[in-house]
Amino acid sequence: MTEVGTDWRVVDGVTTAWFDAPSLVGGAALAGRIAELSAEAVVDLRATGVRVRLDSDEHAEAVSAAARELGLVADPAALQHLSVVLESADPSAVTPFWQRALDYAPGEDGGLADPLRRDPELRIRPSTEPRPLRNRLHLDVVRPAAAVEQAGLGEAYGAFGVCHADADGNEVDLVPGDALSEAIGTADWQAVFSAMACYRVASPTQQQDLAAAAAALADDAGFPLLVDLRPGLVILDSGKDQAEADAHGLEVDFTDLAEHLQTAAREIGATADPALPRFAQLFLDAADVAVVRAFWLAALGYDPDRRAGASDIADPRRLNPVLVFQEIDTSETERRRQRNRIHVELAVPSDLARTRLATTLAAGGRLLDESAGRWRVADPEGNELVIVSG
Repeated sequence: MTEVGTDWRVVDGVTTAWFDAPSLVGGAALAGRIAELSAEAVVDLRATGVRVRLDSDEHAEAVSAAARELGLVADPAALQHLSVVLESADPSAVTPFWQRALDYAPGEDGGLADPLRRDPELRIRPSTEPRPLRNRLHLDVVRPAAAVEQAGLGEAYGAFGVCHADADGNEVDLVPGDALSEAIGTADWQAVFSAMACYRVASPTQQQDLAAAAAALADDAGFPLLVDLRPGLVILDSGKDQAEADAHGLEVDFTDLAEHLQTAAREIGATADPALPRFAQLFLDAADVAVVRAFWLAALGYDPDRRAGASDIADPRRLNPVLVFQEIDTSETERRRQRNRIHVELAVPSDLARTRLATTLAAGGRLLDESAGRWRVADPEGNELVIVSG
């Protein structure tokens, strides 16, 4: 199945839709209707719309009907889902390391998945190809300081003392988070590159009320807050670095907004869970950062960071992970020639897959091979992106 009605697509095996909305409040109205239909729906509320993911198509038409009543229009072209694939000669040797680093759960395909369905899946696949040199792609993961210590990855190394490697040498920078501020009014918030607060709720009504209150407060402040609804949970998130004035460029004091959001959550009866905040991003070494970054901007449909000197690129809807680029020493020719053990997989609606492929090739990609519904493309320096249909 690739289509449920006209609004929905199956993306990475999940029935998914995006509905444009004029504001967070407008999207929260749909989120509330969805909560009444299904407590298991996964809803991502953004200032420009709402993404809905359903484990089956049972409620798809009812969600579409609610969106139409609210004047919201679906845009299947907005749908995409990015995951990370790690190839290993011995998957069983590296999986426990990554499960501890990420605090992920075992996935259906033998890989690992974020239980909150926010951060990218890590798919671990067998490979017999020897690749002894340091990878050019690694993960940055930020978790609460206590969680980093409990992960038990051993002594860290590197310039910042946060780097760890699995049995194959694939690296993760596991960074301890911190309090957003020392003020009691933001005690529920943590700085994990994003400013984030995760609230447990006791009922769908509490969830609806918190989402609506957060949307209203953020809209009033003019801030594009990320509000993610999960069964029994509401996650409030600034987005990476967006709590900082130079990153968001708005007339907003995010700490002040966080205080108001915390007050609203506590008045509703929601309880913060300080163990849950987590941020994950991808970090790519490149000899020619400008060229490689331009490829990934086009291939993923991402936006560049507004700050001078920042190499980040981000999903305009903040639904998929940030990519960051840093310059590699051009003399490391062997390392640059070696195929990475980690690559990116991008699932898009089946009716848009060939269009995305054409965009990716036009941006400087090189088609390496293809099979049914899958195209493996190399960027200008050989880093791989696999485009998956449906």
